[in-house]
Amino acid sequence: MDFNPKDYRVALLAGGRSGEREVSLTSGKGVFEALESEGFQVTMLDPAEKDDLKTLIDGGFDVAFLVTHGRYGEDGVLQGFLELIGLPYTGSGVLASALAMNKAKAKETYVAAGVPTPPSVTLVAGDEVDVDAIVAAMGEHVVIKAANEGSTIGIYMAEKADEIAPGVASAFEHDDTVVVEKFVAGREFTIAVFGNEDARAFPVIEIIPQKNSFYDYESKYAPGGSKHVCPAELDEELAARMQEKAVVAHHALGCMGVSRTDFLVEEDGTFWVLETNTLPGMTPTSLLPDAARAVGISYPELCKTMVRNALRL
Repeated sequence: MDFNPKDYRVALLAGGRSGEREVSLTSGKGVFEALESEGFQVTMLDPAEKDDLKTLIDGGFDVAFLVTHGRYGEDGVLQGFLELIGLPYTGSGVLASALAMNKAKAKETYVAAGVPTPPSVTLVAGDEVDVDAIVAAMGEHVVIKAANEGSTIGIYMAEKADEIAPGVASAFEHDDTVVVEKFVAGREFTIAVFGNEDARAFPVIEIIPQKNSFYDYESKYAPGGSKHVCPAELDEELAARMQEKAVVAHHALGCMGVSRTDFLVEEDGTFWVLETNTLPGMTPTSLLPDAARAVGISYPELCKTMVRNALRL
């Protein structure tokens, strides 16, 4: 069917209440300009503001474009609100958003779907931290993650046994569920998956942190924080297997529209999935726009297609 962007009113949701608020606002500015250049009628709203939520309900919008990252924006909460008011939106639904955001539940889903993910244990607030058991299962070098944060917020590295308990305590300051994961040394990659039932993987991107030893918050968002190589310099067969698993993760979690799954690849070619993002960043340094450009999709075209996917057109 014909699709004329001028016929559609878009509520662009950016900001929110998470620790990634500023990144979300930066994403929002880029998407706003892109959608306007395609001819959409765009209004930017901040879901952290009650008046903006009222406008969202009463504004006569056709679709919501979400660039809300982290808690209350990417975890199913905002998606549930939009379902309640009957407004279509970009990205995944309530369950997929909640599953992907919760690192413990996402890992359970990966294992059930045959997606390789590093060994881990899940701790809930009040649990005794049995450091000896953790070391016996995974060694002293582990990664400690708050289960429901994004953009490496609430992540701590422990290289020695006596660093594990303090790291867990710090992670519990961010969430009441913590994942302790075996450290894997390797190159870092990410793969965006685009579409609904017909989802396909974009080219593999290698992420090379330029400032810090791993792809932390500064590496993700600071100018010059990381180098992206797209398509990655990888064996073609290995890249294809990783792309296949990214699509499997997308479908297993129930993702829609777009997702981006992060990988680690060991020196011998063994690869592991770390997490799946259901609302990947759309800032000038973000990975999804890079991957789209590699297959000839411009930033404005990417945004337009995301709207069409949300509307099922």
